[in-house]
Amino acid sequence: MFERLRETLDAWLDSHTPADRRSTVGKMHEAVVEARAALDALRKGIRSTESKLEREREHLRDAQRRGKLAAEIDDRETVDVAEQYVVKHRERAAVLERKLAAQREELSLAERELGEMGAQLEMARREVSSGTGNDKVDAAWREIEAAGGVRPETDLQEELLRNQMDRAAREAAAEERLRQLKKKMGR
Repeated sequence: MFERLRETLDAWLDSHTPADRRSTVGKMHEAVVEARAALDALRKGIRSTESKLEREREHLRDAQRRGKLAAEIDDRETVDVAEQYVVKHRERAAVLERKLAAQREELSLAERELGEMGAQLEMARREVSSGTGNDKVDAAWREIEAAGGVRPETDLQEELLRNQMDRAAREAAAEERLRQLKKKMGR
């Protein structure tokens, strides 16, 4: 799943020009996005397996209950059939349990790899942003950042504030529309 990222990282290490590095960082970003999508698919697979396992356990309990009821009324034929179903559902449940365990391990591994990928991507982004080609501008930004300032393209707080302001504006517009609808309806 993460082979493409490894290839991209190798290319990153081999690239020499800032333009090549920016391109490689873009590819690394795409690989991280794909990895996140793959994690979502793994989680969906786990939910599906959990659901199948629960249904199989229900079938097992039903077969056991039916066998017990048949034994109470001394219906040997039904007891035999129920025992066959118990064996079948027990085996299926065991297979699904092993599958679920393997899927959870795979998810754990993929999450760790995604974390590593994210860290490598951030490191690559920092390297690219510090090597933009204009050393005087970069040196000035480093001094500003050292003094507590923030470079606009790396300011996460500003992005968060912008998102909060956008949300507040949308909520205010929705409230205004609701107020107008209520006024129109005479409430």
